Amino acid sequence: MSGIYIHIPFCKQACYYCNFYFSTSLRKKTELLDCLAKEIVLRKDELNNDVVETIYFGGGTPSILSTQEINNLIETVYENFKVVDNPEITLEANPDDLSEEKIIELAASKINRLSIGVQSFFERDLKLMNRAHNAEESKKCLEIAAQYFSNISVDLIYGIPDCSNEQWTENIHTALSYGVPHISSYALTVEPDTALERFIDKGVIKNVDDDKAEEQFLILTDELNAAGFIHYELSNFGKEDFFSKNNSAYWLGKSYLGIGPAAHSFDGVQRSWNVQNNTKYIKNILENELPIQREVLSVTDRYNEYVMTGLRTIWGVSLQRVESQFGKNYAKYLQMQAQKYIDQELLFIADEVLKTTRKGKFLSDGLASDLFMLNLK
Repeated sequence: MSGIYIHIPFCKQACYYCNFYFSTSLRKKTELLDCLAKEIVLRKDELNNDVVETIYFGGGTPSILSTQEINNLIETVYENFKVVDNPEITLEANPDDLSEEKIIELAASKINRLSIGVQSFFERDLKLMNRAHNAEESKKCLEIAAQYFSNISVDLIYGIPDCSNEQWTENIHTALSYGVPHISSYALTVEPDTALERFIDKGVIKNVDDDKAEEQFLILTDELNAAGFIHYELSNFGKEDFFSKNNSAYWLGKSYLGIGPAAHSFDGVQRSWNVQNNTKYIKNILENELPIQREVLSVTDRYNEYVMTGLRTIWGVSLQRVESQFGKNYAKYLQMQAQKYIDQELLFIADEVLKTTRKGKFLSDGLASDLFMLNLK
C-alpha cells in the first residue's frame, strides 16, 4: 500500500511561524494546478502498480482551492493509479475557508477526512501568529463540519508566549467539545528566516519558553488520554480506528509519492524532492521534465530514519528489526547508546522494542539524534 501527497503551495497570508513552502500570490494558480495533474500522469509508473490507500492534500492551504479543483486532482489520481475501494482522502483546511456551503460541497466529494488548522481558540494567540481566521470562525466551522464528517482532525499549538496552562487546557476542552476523533498538536517553534524569529530578535514578541512548552505537552497528553485518545505519535492523538493512515505510513516507512513544488517522495530506498519554486516547477513540467532531485539512502541513513520515526510512535524501535535489516553492529550500538537514557528513565525496552517513557516523549527527537549512527557504512 502506498500514499500520494499533493502539495498546494498557496496561502492567503503568511503565518509568522511557518517555514513551509508557499506563495501568497495566486497569479499562477490555474497554471500550477494543470501542472500538478500533469505530474501525476508523468509519475504514474513510479509506485510499481502498488495500490494507493491514502491521498493527502497539504500545503500551504489546500482549502483555498474550489471543490471542483480538488475533485479534478482526485480524479486524475484515480485515472492513473490503482486506488483501494475506501481510501483515506484528507484535505488540510483553514477555518476561514470552511463556509457551510464549502463543507457541504466537500462532503459530497471523495474527501472523507478534514484536518482543520485551528491552532488556538483565543484571539490574542491567533493575532500573534498572524492566522487568517478568528476564533468564532473556528467554532462555527467545527460545529458544521461535525454534522457532515465523522473523521475530523484539529491542529492546536502549545507553548505560545503568554498562553497560560489554564488557557491551554481550555483550548483542549474546546476542541474536544465538538467530538473530533483526532488532534494533532505541536510546540510553537522558532524556525530560521521566519517573521517569528525576526520579531523575537527585535523584542516585539516574547521568546518561546521550552519549560512551559513541556508543561503544556504533558497537560495535553493527560487530558487526551483521559478523553480516550491514543497517543500514537509524538504530535498526534487519535481515537481507536481514527489514526491518520497517511501520516502513519510515513512513520512506518511505507512508500509515498509527493506531487507539487517542494513535495517529497520515498520508495523505501530512495528519497526525492521537487524544486521549491512555482515558476521553475511549472516550466519543467510543461517541458515534460520532472523537477526532481533524488538521493539513494545508505544503510546508515535508513537506520537513522527508522530510529527517528520509531521513537516518535507507540510502535517504538524493534531491536530485532534493527539487527535483521541493518546488522548486529547497529543493534549493539543502539542498545549501548540507549542505556544512559534507560538509566535516566527516558527510554525503556519491552518485548525487544525500545520506546520513550512518559517523561521522555517530549524529548524523543533529541534522544533519537543521540542514537544515530554517524560513521558506520
